[in-house]
Amino acid sequence: MAPRASLLDTVSAVPAPRPAREERGRITVISASVGAGHDGAADQLARRLLEQGWAVDRLDFLDLLPARLGRLVSGAYHRLLTVAPWSYQRIYASTDRARRPGRLARAFLRTAERRTLRALPAGTRAVVSTYPGASQVLGRLRRTGRLAVPALTYLTDLSVHPLWVAPGIDLHLAAHDIPAAQARALGAEHVAVCGPVVDPRFNPATTQQRHEARSRFGLPDRATLALLVAGSWGVGEVARVAAEVRDSGAAVPVVVCGRNQALADRLRDQGIEHAFGWVSDMPGLMHACDVLVQNAGGLTSLEALACGLPVASYRCIPGHGQTNAAALQQAGLAPWIREPARLGAVLRDLAGGPAGQRNRQAGLALHQQANGPTRAIEHAAAAGLAAASPAAASVSRRPRRKLAFTAAALAAATWLSTGGTELAVAYGGFDTLSTSRADRSFLVVHPPRGHRLDDATIRDLVAAHAAVAIDATQAAADPAEIRHLASAGLTLVNAGYGTPYATGILTRRGSLAAGADALHAATGKVPGYFLSSTDVDAVDLALAAYHREHLVVPTTRLACTTAPGSTALGQVILLECGTGQPAALDAALRRLLHTLSPGTLTALAQGKDR
Repeated sequence: MAPRASLLDTVSAVPAPRPAREERGRITVISASVGAGHDGAADQLARRLLEQGWAVDRLDFLDLLPARLGRLVSGAYHRLLTVAPWSYQRIYASTDRARRPGRLARAFLRTAERRTLRALPAGTRAVVSTYPGASQVLGRLRRTGRLAVPALTYLTDLSVHPLWVAPGIDLHLAAHDIPAAQARALGAEHVAVCGPVVDPRFNPATTQQRHEARSRFGLPDRATLALLVAGSWGVGEVARVAAEVRDSGAAVPVVVCGRNQALADRLRDQGIEHAFGWVSDMPGLMHACDVLVQNAGGLTSLEALACGLPVASYRCIPGHGQTNAAALQQAGLAPWIREPARLGAVLRDLAGGPAGQRNRQAGLALHQQANGPTRAIEHAAAAGLAAASPAAASVSRRPRRKLAFTAAALAAATWLSTGGTELAVAYGGFDTLSTSRADRSFLVVHPPRGHRLDDATIRDLVAAHAAVAIDATQAAADPAEIRHLASAGLTLVNAGYGTPYATGILTRRGSLAAGADALHAATGKVPGYFLSSTDVDAVDLALAAYHREHLVVPTTRLACTTAPGSTALGQVILLECGTGQPAALDAALRRLLHTLSPGTLTALAQGKDR
């Protein structure tokens, strides 16, 4: 394996590459056809490397997964974003708190290792990933010595999810200092800031080009135009944003719906005149417009900045859409409009005011390092000159390993299929709301086991809009007490088997059913909520949907015997009493309510309001 420190230390010292007519060697770029951003970045990296005389091989990571699981991944992801976006937010947020993939995800990714090695052509000198799943596989292959050439990750977004950072990757390439810093904070050993990669057709337009583009697309020549984009799938609150832009009077909306032609047709029926499906000439359309409004913060934002087109983030999709919006704003590249009342003023300032000028300058400056990724990749390939064929290092075909891969593939298939169907149709996602509403909090109390609560405590809980978590043991031991709590107006939450409220990867899945059955037996009603740990996966979500329960995931856990200290708003607060006494709950409740402003605690049922 090449010395990794030298790979980073000498990137900046590599001279500008010279075009070469002879083949210099092979570089493999692995992307994934999940949306268009990963493929778009891979296309531009491949184009630049080809211009420098390298032979470039392109692989789709989805094709490297067995049994067509890759298409299932893409389909489930698409359904989550279009049908149940806040469910996707829950999955994204739970994995964003982890520093590594969960056990099931790791087993799933390992099914691609052998196929990845076999797919790399002989003579490959470096492998570049533009997709986090591929990076995880390449990193493990490097750590275990089965991949003999350098592996690099190009970070396609301005924010970095932990899954992007894979131990074993030789170098992470970032478009800006912000994703570079995030990658380092997540444990990336070697990171280089190399600038973004976009198609060279995305460049500032002259006045003449602007008029010609407007004529070509049938757009008004003198109006202020706001280009609305929603990715290749056309996801998010597109119709709502188009109507709000139009009604603000600040600009005429021009909407690109990607491959969602049905959305484009619906927008035109609703009076949005300039609604397009798939547009092959996006540089031209950007040249025609005055400002871009985006909801995902991916490649399209970088393309607009390369055109000198001011960018604003608004009504962003959950997960990476919101983290990218935050990063773009932090970098001074695009404001994130959080309040609809500010939409018109911000668009006017971007289209013709000083904010727009600052935005243009920052965006164009970002693209001055556009050749950086190519130089770093070339240097990595030079370090891999003496490496043998990567496929030669593949592991032997032991039946035990094949059996493990098969089992992992079946587990992954179950995980994806349930998460992509049951979840997308039925899951309502209360707990995701806690991160989007900073003006209220939700209190869940798991009362002491083996003790009844007096009427004064119950009244305090009702006044605090608290919910009461009851596990299967509590419900079976004293059903009369459970009925008394329900009749007092308290919301009952299924706590499964009790602490740690975890269903696990393959075990404790029955906790959902056990708690639900016990509460139903005690009260005659099915609980509407399930108290979960932070280790949530798609099977948890699907099972909760099956039982018609909303998952409640605490962001703050407090023990009845511990002083709460300062408790921030926008949280799901779990107050746990374990085997303590009711008096401890009373004292803890008083301390907690003292730290929160009156009126900020909200009932769970109100938490479902979007």
